[in-house]
Amino acid sequence: MGITNSNKELNVSQIDCGGSFKIKLSLTAEPDITANPTDIVLILDRSGSMSGSPLANLKSGAKAFVDIIDEATDGTEDGEIGFGSRIGIVSFADEATQDTELITSVEDLKNAIDALTSGGSTNHEDAFIKALDLFDPASTNAKVMVMFTDGVTTEGGDANVIATAAKAQGVTIYSIGLSGNGGIDEQSLRDWASDPDSSYVVITPDEAELEEIFEDLARNISKAGATDVVVTDTVAPCFRITSLSSPTKGSASTSGTNTVVWRIDELGVTQSEGASFEFTVEHIGPCSGSVEVNESIDYEDNEGNVVTFPSPTVEVDCGIDVCAEECPEPVDIVVDGCSDFIEYDAGEIFMGSLGRIVELDVTLRNVCPNKRVALAVILHEVDENGVEHKRGLKTMTVPAHSGETCRDVVVRCVRFVLPEDIDVSDTANSTCNTRALRARFIAHYVDNDLECDTEA
Repeated sequence: MGITNSNKELNVSQIDCGGSFKIKLSLTAEPDITANPTDIVLILDRSGSMSGSPLANLKSGAKAFVDIIDEATDGTEDGEIGFGSRIGIVSFADEATQDTELITSVEDLKNAIDALTSGGSTNHEDAFIKALDLFDPASTNAKVMVMFTDGVTTEGGDANVIATAAKAQGVTIYSIGLSGNGGIDEQSLRDWASDPDSSYVVITPDEAELEEIFEDLARNISKAGATDVVVTDTVAPCFRITSLSSPTKGSASTSGTNTVVWRIDELGVTQSEGASFEFTVEHIGPCSGSVEVNESIDYEDNEGNVVTFPSPTVEVDCGIDVCAEECPEPVDIVVDGCSDFIEYDAGEIFMGSLGRIVELDVTLRNVCPNKRVALAVILHEVDENGVEHKRGLKTMTVPAHSGETCRDVVVRCVRFVLPEDIDVSDTANSTCNTRALRARFIAHYVDNDLECDTEA
């Protein structure tokens, strides 16, 4: 299965300008064998050349293989291979024997391995025949053979015919050769094995390495979720990393101010396993609004898992930045050396922030007693072509009067600001231009005597 889930999440959706938040990275991995049950046949050479320490090392390696598969299938070494996977033992010398069927009992498998004794010649053909016979053609389980041998074929026919037939039926074949015990036919091991040779053939001259080889092979067959994981997360330039928490698995370090590297030796090797890591970042840049947190995030491991992470965004609230006036242009002045006094003409400057305030009064005619009035005033400036330019809108509530009859109500001091920088009078270089304005008024009662029947 490899990496089954990856995520990147934030602990908040919004921060203030210069604020901080936490980023959480998460990974989940599991060995493939838990989701894809596998039938495995260990084909073990017990010919005479295996006598002594080679056979002892082979037994240790084969039993370690069984233990790893046991744990990989259900997450614990409980003596029972789980989730539908099975292992069978075939051994061979002059001829091959099926020492077990495809079974799940770790104890029975180890007893069969321990019972092996060396003696006789080497019949690879019969070994493949007996191994292939163990598989149920109707089973949907994946099928794997592990051929171990320390010598060339001395009995039987061409084993490659049977190995080729097995591969054609969907069987994956691994070949392990011990070359330091009398010589092996390395080309035959490559011919028997699945392709490519680099992934399915292991040859060693050292019998002491057999246990490690079988352990590595078991992990390969169970397809560890991920090993030597490296996650490199670089946040956008608007942020910097301020602190790291301890990952639940692996280690983490920073590279510069906005990159963090998370390393995990292995994840999901023997069972479904999750890991997470948190770090804190601070907003430092000019960016605001909806900001994407990622600049980049890369993943790599030994298994070549392809992993993508989400690209979350955070809302950065920096308020509304308005520069009311631009900085004035500087005037450069040079003072000669040894001068006690200097007179310099700095040129002309204009008064800044000029404008006018228009104050309007309006009379509302015949306003009845005890009725509030809603009033709106809309102001435009009119240019020389008669085009109107918006200059403001004001709305207000005029309080009700308590007179006995309807009367006029004067509304005073409705003020509008008219900055000079929006003057459309087309008279250049003047701060006292004549400006044409046009006002519109909307007024109506707020209060009325109408009562709607809400139960109708």
